[in-house]
Amino acid sequence: MSAHAPEAGSEAASDAGSGAHPLAREQAHLTASRAALRAMRADVEALDIRDVTANWVNAIVLQAQIDDRIKALADLAHTPLFFGRLNYLHAPGAELAEGAEGEQFYIGRRHVHDADGDPMVIDWRAPVSQPFYRASKNDPQDIALRRRFGYTGGELTAYEDEHLSDPAEAAAVSKLLQQEIERPRVGPMRDIVATIQPEQDEIVRSGLSGSVCVQGGPGTGKTAVGLHRVAYLLYAHRERLARTGTLVIGPNRSFLHYIEQVLPALGELEVKQATVEDLVTQGGLEVRGADAAATAVVKGDARMAQVLRRAVRSHVTPPAEPLMVVRGSRRWRVPAYELEEIVKELLDRDIRYGAARDALSQRIAHTVLVRMEQAGEAPDDRVQDAVARSAAVKAAVKTMWPAVDPAKLVLRLLSEPEFLAAHAEGVLSEEEQRLLLWPKPYRSVKSAQWSSADLVLIDEAADLVERTHSLGHVVLDEAQDLSPMQYRAVGRRCTTGSATVLGDLAQGTTPWATRSWDEALAHLGKPEAVLEELTAGFRVPREVIAYASRLLPSISPGLAPVSSVRETPGSLVVTPVTVEPDGPDGPDDQAGPNGQARLTASVVEACRASLAHEGSIGLIAADARIPELAKALEAAGMAHLSPGEETTAQSRLTLVPASLAKGLEYDYVVLDEPAAIVSGEPDERTGLRRLYVCLTRAVSGLHVLHAAALPAALGPALP
Repeated sequence: MSAHAPEAGSEAASDAGSGAHPLAREQAHLTASRAALRAMRADVEALDIRDVTANWVNAIVLQAQIDDRIKALADLAHTPLFFGRLNYLHAPGAELAEGAEGEQFYIGRRHVHDADGDPMVIDWRAPVSQPFYRASKNDPQDIALRRRFGYTGGELTAYEDEHLSDPAEAAAVSKLLQQEIERPRVGPMRDIVATIQPEQDEIVRSGLSGSVCVQGGPGTGKTAVGLHRVAYLLYAHRERLARTGTLVIGPNRSFLHYIEQVLPALGELEVKQATVEDLVTQGGLEVRGADAAATAVVKGDARMAQVLRRAVRSHVTPPAEPLMVVRGSRRWRVPAYELEEIVKELLDRDIRYGAARDALSQRIAHTVLVRMEQAGEAPDDRVQDAVARSAAVKAAVKTMWPAVDPAKLVLRLLSEPEFLAAHAEGVLSEEEQRLLLWPKPYRSVKSAQWSSADLVLIDEAADLVERTHSLGHVVLDEAQDLSPMQYRAVGRRCTTGSATVLGDLAQGTTPWATRSWDEALAHLGKPEAVLEELTAGFRVPREVIAYASRLLPSISPGLAPVSSVRETPGSLVVTPVTVEPDGPDGPDDQAGPNGQARLTASVVEACRASLAHEGSIGLIAADARIPELAKALEAAGMAHLSPGEETTAQSRLTLVPASLAKGLEYDYVVLDEPAAIVSGEPDERTGLRRLYVCLTRAVSGLHVLHAAALPAALGPALP
């Protein structure tokens, strides 16, 4: 492998014979490609919809499509238009790839063609681009040369060649690839199309019909893999997914804001993003309350689905008397036993409550039509519909199969001990039922202080009444923190589609955190999903991930630790903050007021030192410590952001509560008082998992400061 900067470098075989320096030719191709992209956008902007349609409805739809296309063709100045090049060999006997013999392809984020329609940049998702990620010395895949490009501020400044067909050239680690992985991060999460690894590419390009679950430790790129899989599926199955829709589900708004620019950077603008809470918030309801951990665990238990099902079906009442339907001058009688048979049949079919209710009126009407036909009449479907809508039939249906309001149903379950006991018998214990009941019942749905778990129950009840709309593909990130009932809520959104589930069992920080992926996938309704494990870390330095992995035996026994490919000496610093011997707290009380004050001052100085580095800085601390640290940063004249606010070159420091750190990454992390992070959770195991998350947010360096003793699970102090 050979690397080349502007002032030096040898010529690739395919470049020989031209007088210009190869880097200059590549820069010229970049300039020409950008000009071609601008021309493509100008062509779309010049379209006049009046030349296509005079229908105003079609015009609105077409204009929206044109606007989206214009956005998708935007040229981002600081984002490389292409990042690699493939020279195909097409040796005798080789399986031919797309293109003519010896043809070369530039690989980029989107397709670009010239005025004649010839490709200047190939979309990274195209089949011809696949060898860029998977070809190797052992399996060159008909590639003679793989070239990677290095950029500085959007300008092409270097290239690196790998001659896959040359057995004399030894395999080596790409320096440009490593530099791209380690490039300082300012702003939201960026795409990884230039650095996708073979094992990641296999997941990205897996088919739409199957669901995939990715277990990946910190820095393995599971979130990026999930987002790039969506982009790939939209490329490969655009028409189908345009009809059925796609959705990315994240743990919180800060996380969604952090990742929201990845897909647009790849030209995909139509993918919606939401939290689980967003999915289940409906009918004007909103979260206004919170549950104790024990109550939330019961509400999130999958057994609640059976309780709700019983409660919904309990509204069905067998008929007590016959039904009389008047049509003109005649009366038609349906005996009670026939009505009961119809009701029983619908219950046995186990269809949605609302669909069965609609079917009941039609079944009764059909029974009346049979009577009419037996009497010599010739009724048609219009007569059946009229009978189904008659006052008598409506009244009978209302009595036998009344409408159910999901929110009112859950309100009764959480308010009325007798109603709950009747439907939870044999499913929930008396203690679990007691945990569910509100201490003081609310009078109405609107006045109730609904918790997040309550809205999930309402969503489940709503699906029992009317089927939830299903999407073509759903990506569920940080899935390990979902309860079984939350998995069911997500699963309802992809019953007819597929899912990509992303998570790390070691990072589960809720009392109901996932214990196994098999169990989680069963609740999601995707037991057949393929489980993939990413164990190679690319983002977190080896020293940092090794230190955090000391916690694994305590938080997730048996889980394989991440093996980082990046060795960065000096990337981990652990600093105990001591109190002066004559301090008011004494030498042994490091966690007292004086110790905490010294810790805060030391943390502020550590942040100041970190800002001397390039890239983003994250100060992570226990939620309870955030107000004090915010005040100290302000007093020191150090502006800081909150999670979700976009970092810039002028504002690079973010103050992050430990509860919101999951999924976020910073070049340098200052971690305040690990013991406080652990003690801030309901139990030690959850606290250690929260600490594991916080320890693994750093891309280049981690500085841990503590006044109290470190958790014993972290083991001996660093040498």
